[in-house]
Amino acid sequence: MLETLGWVLTGGLVPFLLVFCGGFFLIYLRGQPMLCPGRMLKSMTSRQGSGGVSPFRAVTLALAGTLGVGNIVGVANALWIGGAGALFWMWVSALVAMILKYAEIVLAVRHRRQAAGGGFFGGAIYYIRDWLSSRRMAKLGAVLSAVFAVLMVLDALSMGCVIQVNAVTSAFEGVFGLPTWICGGVLMLLAIPVICRGAKGTSALTEYLIPIMSGGYILLSGAVLVLRSEAVGPAFASVFREAFRPSSAAGGVLGFLTSRALRVGTMRGLLSNEAGCGTAPTAHACADTNSPAAQGIWGIFEVFVDTILLCTATALVILVSFPDVEMFGDNAVMMTIRAYSSVLGKWSEYFFCAAVFCFGYATVICWANYGLESVRALSPGRGWRRAYLFLFSLCIPAGAMLAPGAVWTVSDFAITTLTTINLAVLLALRREVREETKRLRKGAS
Repeated sequence: MLETLGWVLTGGLVPFLLVFCGGFFLIYLRGQPMLCPGRMLKSMTSRQGSGGVSPFRAVTLALAGTLGVGNIVGVANALWIGGAGALFWMWVSALVAMILKYAEIVLAVRHRRQAAGGGFFGGAIYYIRDWLSSRRMAKLGAVLSAVFAVLMVLDALSMGCVIQVNAVTSAFEGVFGLPTWICGGVLMLLAIPVICRGAKGTSALTEYLIPIMSGGYILLSGAVLVLRSEAVGPAFASVFREAFRPSSAAGGVLGFLTSRALRVGTMRGLLSNEAGCGTAPTAHACADTNSPAAQGIWGIFEVFVDTILLCTATALVILVSFPDVEMFGDNAVMMTIRAYSSVLGKWSEYFFCAAVFCFGYATVICWANYGLESVRALSPGRGWRRAYLFLFSLCIPAGAMLAPGAVWTVSDFAITTLTTINLAVLLALRREVREETKRLRKGAS
């Protein structure tokens, strides 16, 4: 009984909830807006608002929270569990993530607030509060949104900080022998000045950092695939050949859902892309746009980059070198590193340390901003925000020097509760999502 309760509280049911809600929205919106790629591209280039950050900056800020070390090594776990066919099910699962990310971003932009000094802020906290207030349950809305905000803060401190820093410092210690406290200190010195500038400062950095580190990673993956071009065709063939084996389907879905295990540690990796848990809308709410649906399309693009592009690149590199790296199946980090270094040489291991640092650093500063916005929702006073920043600063060196065992449990519980609340509200506000989708179709036609 206690084991079952623990399984539920730490996310055992969340994958099923995600699949159900994602399937519902795909049917409810009749496949829109994903069935109209031309209209999607047109909407993504529009900028109609004033006072916020650009839509592209908003999506790079959100990508900073979703991209992490799991995109580099988490895929190896999927392939080890289910074989090459696991990649096919990662692609299928991405469709669920795309539509859920779209829906929650639409609601976040629709219910956001305008700051006194210009710009916007918002997120799931605000559309939860607005929904219950519209049902004459303002007190319940205040309580539930406050619970959501507290859980966001807990997740920022645990999964967004301690676990990320621990992964980065462990990589540098393993490759260079660098003491973890030095790496943690460097991370803290680099992160705090950016975090203190808020969403605009963070997005100004991620606007350049995310494309550069993602582009560099894709180029390195492309180099491996060019050098092993004779193995690319058979690798793709094995993906489709093994996709419908029971072990591949189970491994693929599980691997997709666990690909964040080393990145952000949600439910020990039972989620990916932050779709459905209500965190990424915090970044998108500050976008300079008057169209919630247009910004929601950026969320679809976000999932595409995270899963279809980066995770696929990692998977193919592993598959073309699988005979040489299969022995490292129990160590996803070494499997991924060896897949690249076996083709490109030992220097690529140093690149991986740099990549892990950049991915982890971007995630830390993004999640610090998520937590800061949650504190703002709880109290407008600056004192609480300063206290939060001080606590977050302490968590960076703590993550470098401590084993984050118990932190995983805290993060699992927080993200499970966040996702359950957020999915329920998404379903309750489904008509608003459809209304904005229809408005976008009319405006683009």
